[in-house]
Amino acid sequence: MSKAGRASFSARFLGDRRGSTAIEFAMLALLVFAILESCISFAGQEVMANITDDVARQLRTGQLKRADVTEATLKAMICSRLEIMVAKDCPGLLVDLREFPTFADAATAGFKITTAGDIELTGTKITTFTVDPGLAASKNMLRVFYKWPVMTDFMAKSMANLDGGKTLHFTSVTWQNEPFDD
Repeated sequence: MSKAGRASFSARFLGDRRGSTAIEFAMLALLVFAILESCISFAGQEVMANITDDVARQLRTGQLKRADVTEATLKAMICSRLEIMVAKDCPGLLVDLREFPTFADAATAGFKITTAGDIELTGTKITTFTVDPGLAASKNMLRVFYKWPVMTDFMAKSMANLDGGKTLHFTSVTWQNEPFDD
């Protein structure tokens, strides 16, 4: 094809507006899905934060006793209320509940995402997930992690920070137990 033929083809292609409505509609649909995905993810994070606050209040006031709290019961309490937003049995839900000597010690607790996409706890002597609440007047921290699946493929690259197209939702509550009867 000659240079003049290419110029006329590109001029015809750029001048033809018949498919522009379909392209604009597709772009608008992608934008709407991106907004919905972000809003649903944010709502899930907020629901998880509220559930964590409620569970922490029950622990703080002694409604939940140390002897009654295991990893399975804690996950079940959180998952039963979180299932309105996530899959049944909350796959990817992790909990860490532990006692700290001081609030300063609790402030050093952190986590990092490994290159394999796992969550590694940092700043504590025991770096594995544990459920070990303190007695009355003790200082405690409850951390809840959920691997939220990103639904729309085109959002996975920008929203996902874990392998498998998932993003990490995380919430933490630190408190001192009231002087209840152990």
